[in-house]
Amino acid sequence: MITSADIGKPVVDDVGRVGVLVDVIADYEDPSMPTSERRKRPTAFIRPERGGREWLASPVEVNRV
Repeated sequence: MITSADIGKPVVDDVGRVGVLVDVIADYEDPSMPTSERRKRPTAFIRPERGGREWLASPVEVNRV
């Protein structure tokens, strides 16, 4: 599991994708979900090492490299 202390460091998720931790938000609500289905949950924002699209993951599914 990662924390905000790991921001800027390389991480790997449970799927095996490696990236750099950009942020951890404890109470993130996905704005793409309808308002009635939104719920707050911890979320890690990860940027791929070699560029590309950022992805989201649960902090418990992400570990330091």
